[in-house]
Amino acid sequence: METPYFHMPVPDDGPRILTLTEDVSHHAVSVLRMEAGDRLTLVDGRGGKAEARLLNAHRKRAEAEVMDLSRAEDRRKPVTLAVSPLKNPSRYEWMLEKAAEIGVREVVPLLCDRTEKKGLRMDRLRSVCVSAMLQSKQPWMTVVGEPVSFEAHMERSGFNTRLIAHCLPGPALPVPDTSGYEFPVDMLIGPEGDFTEDEVKLAVASGFQTVGLGTTRLRSETAAVAAAVLLCIRGH
Repeated sequence: METPYFHMPVPDDGPRILTLTEDVSHHAVSVLRMEAGDRLTLVDGRGGKAEARLLNAHRKRAEAEVMDLSRAEDRRKPVTLAVSPLKNPSRYEWMLEKAAEIGVREVVPLLCDRTEKKGLRMDRLRSVCVSAMLQSKQPWMTVVGEPVSFEAHMERSGFNTRLIAHCLPGPALPVPDTSGYEFPVDMLIGPEGDFTEDEVKLAVASGFQTVGLGTTRLRSETAAVAAAVLLCIRGH
């Protein structure tokens, strides 16, 4: 059986016997039917990784012996996707799941003029990131930022390339050749109904390049995933 991944704190050193959290114990023993002697991998979402062996199959307080401890370098490209929340929360969660699996470092809920649903369940979104990290077997987890207004995001610093994808008439670069981009990269994706003209003008005045993501009109969540692929995978 392929070694399953679980999310919980991983010590840099210290005890070689760990008591698994109740959630991890339940999933390992009750859901996956793991038994003493089975191997598992623990990741903390910040690069910490422990290869371990289950010592007992207690459903709430299982114990595992750490065989190897390591701390992985974050090899994901430094990409931030600032994506407007959507009317259907499940579509936003789907986008977040795929972006996390692809390797986007950060997703920021971007509150735009046409954003209809501004309230988000941040605990739910972070849970999606945990699941995506485990599914894709990564030691690093995608960070979900707190919702921020479009205007406030314009003031954020620390990016070498800033991009905005929209459907308004006007000049836009073709599907980007990401090999020429200087990272970190910040990519903006708007809500249903797209960005307003004023938002696009403000972004351009703030140093953003306008880009296209193909020849077809994409839903917001599809555009975000397309951008994630272009930025995180295509340039490798």
